[in-house]
Amino acid sequence: MSQSAYISLVQGSAADRIALEDVKEHLLHYREQTSLTGQQLDWNYAEAAFPYSIETKPGEEERWFYLKGKTPQYRFILFGTGVRSEGEAEIPFVHVVLPDGATHGDKSKANEFCKWLGKRLLAEVKLFNGRILSYNPRK
Repeated sequence: MSQSAYISLVQGSAADRIALEDVKEHLLHYREQTSLTGQQLDWNYAEAAFPYSIETKPGEEERWFYLKGKTPQYRFILFGTGVRSEGEAEIPFVHVVLPDGATHGDKSKANEFCKWLGKRLLAEVKLFNGRILSYNPRK
């Protein structure tokens, strides 16, 4: 059975909306950051920190994309975006899905990516286990 996590852009977040291309850019930035860390450590840290390639299915480029694992330890993580209504408010979100057949490694990396994106976007993150983390500064 697949599992889902959500990164919601609530009031006070760094952005008021997010597109699929923005999510890709954030993940590419993450990969670049880990690559620079690896250079400082003289180790190929980027491959360990981001063991995926970004893939899309023909015709679905605007709806979702997935990370395809480069090793048997990692298989797939899906990303999509959307907007939900809560009362009169429209809440944009990033939907992260672990499909059937995802490994424990995928779940660990997906949690890591969700937390990193949540912190970067000052968003509210609902992890796969239902725990909610708020990176939004409270006033």
